[in-house]
Parts: sequence; structure tokens; C-alpha cells
Amino acid sequence: MPTLRLPAHTARTAQAIAVVAALTATFAVSGPASANTVGGGARPSSSPDWQKYVQAPAGRSVQPVSIVSTTGNVTHPSGALGKGTAVLTRPAPAAKPAWPSGTTATASSYHDGNQGNDGKPRTYVPGNAVDGNTDTFWNDADAATYPAWLQITSPTAVTLPGITVLSNSDGVPQDFTVQTWDGSTWTTQATVTGNTEVQRAVSFTTPVTTTQVRINVSKDQASSKGEYTRINEVWPGVVADPPAPSITLDFGKVVVGYPRISFAGASGNNPGVRLAFSETLQYLSDRSDFTRSDVSGGPGTDQYAVPQQGGVWTDSKTCLTGSQVCSDGLHGFRYLKISLDALPADAPYTQANGTVKINGVSLDFTPFLGTPSSYTGWFESSDQQLNQYWYDASYTNELVTDTFRPGDVDPRGADSTGLDGKLVLQDGAKRDRDPYVGDIAVSGRTTYLTHDTAVAARNVLADLADHQRSDGWIPPASINNYTLPLFDYPMWWVTSSWDYILYTGDTAYAQTYYPNLVKVLDSWYPSVTDANGLLSKGLNGTGGYGDYAFLPRTGEVTYYNTLYVQALKDAAALATSLGRTADADRWTQRAQTVSTAVNAHLWDSSTGAYLDSATGPVRHAQDGNGLAVLAGVADQAQATSALDYLARNTALPYGNSFMDNDTLVSDGTQRVYAFTSYPDIQARFLSGQADSAIDEIKRLYGWMAGHGPGTTDWEGIGAGGSLYEGAYTSAAHGWSTGVVPALTNDLLGATPTGPGFSTWSVQPHPGTVTWARGQLPTPHGPLQVSWVRGSGAQQFSLTLTAPKGTTGDVAVPVTGSAVVRIDGRTVWNGTGATGPDATLQNGYLTLHGVQPGTHTVTVTVTRTGK
Repeated sequence: MPTLRLPAHTARTAQAIAVVAALTATFAVSGPASANTVGGGARPSSSPDWQKYVQAPAGRSVQPVSIVSTTGNVTHPSGALGKGTAVLTRPAPAAKPAWPSGTTATASSYHDGNQGNDGKPRTYVPGNAVDGNTDTFWNDADAATYPAWLQITSPTAVTLPGITVLSNSDGVPQDFTVQTWDGSTWTTQATVTGNTEVQRAVSFTTPVTTTQVRINVSKDQASSKGEYTRINEVWPGVVADPPAPSITLDFGKVVVGYPRISFAGASGNNPGVRLAFSETLQYLSDRSDFTRSDVSGGPGTDQYAVPQQGGVWTDSKTCLTGSQVCSDGLHGFRYLKISLDALPADAPYTQANGTVKINGVSLDFTPFLGTPSSYTGWFESSDQQLNQYWYDASYTNELVTDTFRPGDVDPRGADSTGLDGKLVLQDGAKRDRDPYVGDIAVSGRTTYLTHDTAVAARNVLADLADHQRSDGWIPPASINNYTLPLFDYPMWWVTSSWDYILYTGDTAYAQTYYPNLVKVLDSWYPSVTDANGLLSKGLNGTGGYGDYAFLPRTGEVTYYNTLYVQALKDAAALATSLGRTADADRWTQRAQTVSTAVNAHLWDSSTGAYLDSATGPVRHAQDGNGLAVLAGVADQAQATSALDYLARNTALPYGNSFMDNDTLVSDGTQRVYAFTSYPDIQARFLSGQADSAIDEIKRLYGWMAGHGPGTTDWEGIGAGGSLYEGAYTSAAHGWSTGVVPALTNDLLGATPTGPGFSTWSVQPHPGTVTWARGQLPTPHGPLQVSWVRGSGAQQFSLTLTAPKGTTGDVAVPVTGSAVVRIDGRTVWNGTGATGPDATLQNGYLTLHGVQPGTHTVTVTVTRTGK
């Protein structure tokens, strides 16, 4: 998870700040069929060409597109692509050298024994490194504490040409020296730096006869299990086992599903294959970048014993016997490494040597298949980069739209009988694969605008409401059996519920879960409200509660309170739609009270932006400031000031950082969340800074599109543009798809304002874009919009087709003494309205109550000035 949400449409359309006073002089809008030559840009074609940007595979059987590399003895590797037969061969290794009987080991420290990650009793004593058992290991006691040393003492002198260190993929010694004892002093025989090999042979310059060897470690590999020295075995000699033959395949982009391998045959000793998966090459090694069994200390790979007769194997969550030769099944990845290898603990059921023949690899693609025919909504513009980012984000969201299956979700108590077998929106392609409501705040809007999959959001929202706590708190997800304590996510449930109703018109959902909404807003959040009228984390036992990024924020936080204002306004709109006017009035008044308190206690006049928190070091956050604009807490002057402050102090080559300093977290000025960037981008569109919004989109989404794995949108970006949590980071995350609603709702400008698009608004914010067009699916039929910015006499031309049963407002940018016509009828003569249905404010002329059907609005110049 990590997640943030997008603001509600009602706030967007109602705000006075959602005006473009700074728009430049020449604009124009029109539909494809009536488009004129466009000044400064190409003329749009008569038929949309958006299909070329679609990323989904053509069908559910997906093949890799290329071979990245091979290691060891592999012939005809293209067989893995279905072109012949690939043969992987590995001879049995020679017997390992052994220390004399009675050899002992001591160490700088060792970890206490425990049940181990696999639930079996384990010890981590130094003697494990010389016991001849590669499954046991020495583990030092203190993480990242150096030097860590292991000393081996032989009862008799041995002559060593070198030693071989077998370590653990969760604790590879990277920098170390090897010393020998000559009876009076220690002599360094070898120095190793930057090691990444689990089995590392270390040769001496000349053979040494000694009774003692000491390994001094000064740096270990950092891993999800901590930065410890872990040595499984030290052999007295230079061991050069035949390398594991492997083939690394590239599927071209991140995919999700069950891998399938066609084996043409194998040697008769049940040779093993190990599968490692990764979204990026950077984090692909002898183990996956993440797999669900990692949670319980698994090996980081999927194992299979290949039968002599071969056959087609589909990876599934299962074990051959007991806890041996196990695989995890479903994976999200771009790269797949297949190795002829086996875990020592899987003997005798599979061996690390022999021959394996492969004549095809594929994937059973499980998520929503977003082919061109499945799109119910689409977007296209004169800017091809923006177009690609829209469809990349749609594909990212498709990857997390999947059936909830017990074996494929986070194993930390996330399975739920209420969700099993239902279509849901999960957070990430590879993990946690659990639906979080904060993610749905973004991914829900994306799915409503792209495919007929709104039920995926409803299933999750309803399930979380069904698990509401007696005090009104709503859980963020099913993980930990619905107990993960987050402070902000119940508010996202409110806003996401109103979004769902706006886009679908599902009044049955609204009626069923209205009591849950009342309870969370009128019971739980009042219990964490202080004397200033602000939410304050720490009240009512919430000191240990987290938020979308598990940030250590306490007290009065701008983000929590501006999100609260948004939730109250959305709840009021929902109540109004159900005729609950008393509730609507109460929540509207409370939203105003909280807004006043935010401005009184959290506005920092010295910087012209909202504080992150009223307590602790002074800092300013992207989340709180963006939402302050969208929720209407900020007036026009505050909105402009706050967004300008963020632009000056948070801009990076890969987006805008979510904090302006590092006083909350050490990388606050380097960490970028597309989740919190979406409200920032939307606020810029809606407050007259469309160029700034487009610039932020291009830095953020351009970076993700241009860096591995490409195409999909990351959970978070860290220092230097890296995956912010290393290998653990999800590189295909639904909460990062806000570019879809930003471009459709804000740049194209079409959005619902009443349940099920009963009413709608069209207000373009073009910025640098010359033309745009798109389609929004509604319960009444498609809402189609296209516009073109012009030059000369024609400023702007817009064409829309609205379905029956709906009405809406259309706002077009107007500069100077322009004439505005709808369907040829003049509604603004350059100085005033010619009817009651048009108003001019802040650079836009709004036509009210536009009826169903096709309409064209033109803006033409009559004179350039006095």
C-alpha cells in the first residue's frame, strides 16, 4: 500500500479557485469532424487513434519476447521462446573437502536460537559453519555491526590453497578478509570486496599450512531479513562447482499470472528447476525481488522437480511433499530466471544436477485483459507523451484488477471469505495483492474511466464497511484480519464511496451503506477531534495508528484535516442525493468549521503554505497542501501561494517530493509518491496552473516510463529516481494511476457532478495541449468531448455529445471581447450574456443546463482591445 486519494468532484466544480485567470490569449475547441486547422499543432484526424497506445497483451497466454542472458551450460536457449528445445546441463559436483575431525569454530557473536523463518527449531552457533550441513548456518547477533568474525580451529595442521565460503542469499558477506595463524600472529591471505556470490572461492597467493583460519567481515548484503553475516559452510579448499545453468527471459513489461513451462524431458534423477522473478533486472538475482513466501522466510524462488518424461508444468501454490519442493504460484514480474538447481533441503526429491529440456515458456495472464475492445472510456490529445502515460496507467490498473483468491493474496491474515472469488482492485501486481481503500481512491477513478469494472471497487468498499468496528472505525484492508490501524483510511472510504456513486449511480449501495458513513463521521472522527476542532492523531488511543505511508506524524496534521473536509463535503453531497438534508447541513457546517480551524492553526504565513503539522519541526507536505486546494480550504490567493511554494521547493527530475525537508523522514526531500502527486497535479489544473500540472506529469510519469521496468507506474520513487524501497517496491501500483483522471477529468475537463452522471461538468484546462478528445462511460451511455485551441479569430471550439437523461454545465475559456456561440446561437456577445444560461467568471464562460445531444461551442474574437 502507501496511498493517497483524489479529491471529490463536488469540491472541484464548486470551487471559486477552479478558474483559469492566467490562461493565455488564444484557445479553441471542436469535435473531430469539425476540427479546423490548429495553430501551433497538428490537425486531429477524423477518427480517434488511441488504440495504438494500449498496452495489454492480445490474449491470456503471454509469451516472453526475448532472452536477456544465460549462464552455465545452456544450448539452444531460444527453445524457451518456443523455437526448438533449450537444454540445460549440470554435472554432479565433486565431493567437498572436509575439515579434520574435531574442528571447532568460535565467533564475535551469534544469534539466539529460535523457531526460524520456516517454523522449525534452529540454532545459529559458529559450529554450524563447519558441520558439513549446508542447511545450517552461523548468524551473528547484531545487525550491521562490524567487524563480525568467524574463527575456525583445526586439531591438526592443514595445508590450504584457499577456502570457500558458502553463505546465505539473505546475508552474503560483501567485504571481508581471510587470515591464517602462524603460531604467533595473524596474516591476511586474501581481501574480498564487493562480493555478491553466495558461494565464493577465495584463493591464497601460495598454499598456507595452519591450524586456524579467521574470516573478518566488514560489510554484509542488506536484505529483507536484516543486515547480518550468515555463513552456512566454510570448506578447506578452493571449491569450483559447475555453475547453475540458467536462462533469463524478458516478457517486455510487467505481467501477472501463473508461469507455465513446457519440458521436453529430463534426466532420470529428478533434476530441479528454480524460478526467480523480478519487475526489474536490477533486483533479479538467485532469488526473486519479492514472493509471498518471503513473509515466512521462504527461499525467494519457486521450485519444481522435472520428471524424466517432461510435460507442461503450471506454477501453483503447492509443495511436492510436506514443506519440500514448494512454489508460490501467481507472480507479478517482467523478468523470469529459470535455473537448473535445487535447494539442499529439497533432497532427495530433487537434485541440483542433471539435464533439463525446455521447449516453451508462457504465462497464464489472470488480471483484467484491457484490449481495445474492452475500453468503455478513452483519451487522446495532441501530446503523444500524455497519451502514452494515460494508457500506461490504465494497464497498471488492469494488472491490479483481479479475482481475490486465497492462495494469491498477502499471507499475513488477508484472506477473507467475503472477498474470495470476487473481482477486486488490489494495491500492487506483485504485493501486497490486497485491496486497500486508499489505493481505490485513485485506482477506482481510473477503472471508472477505462473499463466496465466498477464492481471491483464496490466489492472492496462494501466488504470494508461490513467489517466496520463498533466505534465506527472502518478498516483499510483485509490484511491482519481487518485490524491494521490507519488513521486516514476511513476518510478515504467516505470519499471513495461518493466517487463510486458519482460514476455509477448505484443508489442501492448508497442506501445500504449510508449508516456506516454516519457512524464513521459522527462517532469515530469526533472521538479524535481536539478543542480546536481539528483531528489530532494521538487522541483516543491513536498514537500508534499509521497512515498511507506509515509516517510518524502526530497531533494536528494538515493532510488529515483537509482530507476530513473533503470527506465531510462528499458525505454531504451523498446525503443530499438521498434526501438526508439534516445530515448534509450538519456535515457542510462541520467542513466549514474544520476549514476555518485549519487556516487559523496550520497556515504558515511566513512561507505561504500549509504546515505539515502544528507540532514538531516546521515542514510543509505535498499531501496536505494539495488537498487544501481541492477541498476548498485554501482561497485563490492561498492556493496560488502554496502551489508555487511546492513548485519551488519540491521539484525533482522525477516528480515533486512529498516533503520540503527531511525532519519527518530521512528522505522526505527525495521521496516521490504518485499517490500524493495526483492531488498536487489536480490542484494545479483547477487553480489556473495547467502548464505546471503538465510539467509535473511529464517529470513523474516520464521518469517511470523511461526507467525499468518501463510502462507501469511505481509505488514510490526514491533518491536519484530509484525504486524507493529497493527490491520490495511495487513497480505496478494502482494508487499511482492518477494521470488517468487528471487528464480526463481536468485537462479534457469532463467529470460527473451528480450520481451516475445525472449531471456533469465540462471545463477544459488545456495548458500546452493543442487539442484533446475522449469518452467517459456513464450509466446513460457515453459522454464524448473534444476541443481544439485555435489561433486568429477563432480562440476555442468544443464539441460534446451528452447521453439522454443527463444535463450539465459547459465552461469555455474566454479572453478579450470574444463572442461565444452554442450550435450557432450567440450566448455571449463580447460584453454580456444574451440569455439567462451564461455567466462569465475568472476567464471562463459557463453555459448552464446544457441538454442531451450533440452541441458545438465556439469562441471567436470580435476585437482585440480598446
